Amino acid sequence: MNKVDLIRSALERVELKRADAVALVDGIFEDITNSCISGEPVKIPGFGQFKVRDRAARIARNPATGEPVKVPAKRVFKFLPAKALKEAVMSKRRGKAPARKKAAKPARRKAAPARRAKRGGRRR
Repeated sequence: MNKVDLIRSALERVELKRADAVALVDGIFEDITNSCISGEPVKIPGFGQFKVRDRAARIARNPATGEPVKVPAKRVFKFLPAKALKEAVMSKRRGKAPARKKAAKPARRKAAPARRAKRGGRRR
């Protein structure tokens, strides 16, 4: 689902003009953005929380060479789903068996066709 789909859904649920639905969706996104920029969590009961966390600077290792690399401090956006949302998503998945890939079997070499002795004439 994308922004256009959200606007269409708002138009179907509540009889609004298209411009009003666009303004509503844009306003909600803008409010969430402004709250997260200021460091305030946005809590929507039954859906989840939008948070911004500060990560401290640290030393990591380059997996290819093993040498230490400095990772700078940064702010990280995080969404924490509510229990009701988690349960709703998991209950939908339980109905279907998870698709599992079969392990690839090693390729079998075909035996070379048997050579026939060259004989004159047709074979019957």
